[in-house]
Amino acid sequence: MDLIFEGVVKAFELLFGLDPEVMGITALSLRISGTATLISLVIGISTGTAVALAEFPGRKIVISLINTGMALPPVVVGLIVSILLWRSGPLGFLDILYTPTAIIAAQFIIATPIVTGISLAAVQQLPKKLRLQVLALGATRLQMVWILLREARLPLLAAVMAGFGGVISEVGASIMVGGNIKGYSRVLTTATVMETGKGNFEIAIALGVILLILAYLINLVLTRIQQYERPR
Repeated sequence: MDLIFEGVVKAFELLFGLDPEVMGITALSLRISGTATLISLVIGISTGTAVALAEFPGRKIVISLINTGMALPPVVVGLIVSILLWRSGPLGFLDILYTPTAIIAAQFIIATPIVTGISLAAVQQLPKKLRLQVLALGATRLQMVWILLREARLPLLAAVMAGFGGVISEVGASIMVGGNIKGYSRVLTTATVMETGKGNFEIAIALGVILLILAYLINLVLTRIQQYERPR
């Protein structure tokens, strides 16, 4: 218990003392996970909405694949991205392995199925009559999609929280494709693993507490928006 208490105290010392290394790691974590989440939102919401509204052969198979992707193991993603970006791999010419860009790519792959699956379910649960009513009132198909997304905005905000939560807390893929390089590709999760391996439990607990605080504050903001938007 003393170790945990000391770790919590150390976390606040690092935060309020504005430790340069910790601030840099925290900022990089936010930038990487935020970018990956934003990209996954654009692609995930678009794909989920398209699959929810379209009728085509093999639709159930596609939905099953999306749902399976929601449980995609981060280490498997890290392995695939590493192979693709390896020097002799098909994307090796990009020369981005062990960089923040590689971590963004891996986290994007992890977050996209989560966002897609929740978006698909959110749009799918809307009454089918609503689409017909909107079109009957003269709306274009694009306008109809926009109205449906507005109606499904509460679960879509949940997709944002789930997508961001899934990547800000993952560690396997980030280590594999980012290399955990000090001052360059080290994020909160990989730094925590490294400090634990070195036996620096006080620092590891401090970094873990900072990660929890960060995740809580971001989800608090999104939750307040979600609950404010909730129909009364």
